[in-house]
Amino acid sequence: MAQKESCLRQIVETGVVAVVRVDSSDQLVDVVEAVAQGGVTCVEVTMTTPNALQVIADASARFGEEILIGVGSVLDAATARMAILAGAEFVVGPALNADMIGMCRRYGKVVVPGAFTPTEIVEAWQTGADLVKVFPASLGGPSLIKALKGPLPQIPLVPTGGVTAENTGDFMRAGAAAVAAGTSLVSKDLVKKKDFKGLTERARQFAEAVKTARA
Repeated sequence: MAQKESCLRQIVETGVVAVVRVDSSDQLVDVVEAVAQGGVTCVEVTMTTPNALQVIADASARFGEEILIGVGSVLDAATARMAILAGAEFVVGPALNADMIGMCRRYGKVVVPGAFTPTEIVEAWQTGADLVKVFPASLGGPSLIKALKGPLPQIPLVPTGGVTAENTGDFMRAGAAAVAAGTSLVSKDLVKKKDFKGLTERARQFAEAVKTARA
């Protein structure tokens, strides 16, 4: 079980969270191993995954501390609690829910609620978010993050939605603490074809983009 501080550090240092929707625990294990080989060691399993809690429990037991397994698409405190008890080390939501934030803090887990406007972002931060997911980031791109970081330099932002290997560097240079990427990283097509080398290469491109931007 990762300590909250080391969990938060790993997300920010890695700079990329792979958002995964798969059909089974077996599939997830293969996907997680593939992206981790490419340098992405933070994986968010969405609650829209079939048997998500079992998948999280299996993955957490399998990977231990070297790979962080979190949960995404969490809308309320009850779901957050179930996922934490299943082994999720961080909890991500598409929207701002104060009860969900409170539940994660009670259990000492990293919480990343979703927000879009400056008002929502500040409210999420004041309510106790560790990072704030800016969603959907595709609507404003890196220039949105740059604009938000002007008046809100103290709030670590994680753009999500529309993030690709090509624009990850731009998001980092604009001031993002990390990015989260779904199908542009964990392509459904590659998963279906069991092209795990392809997934490793995708992950490597994202990890490289973060490194280059930070250099």
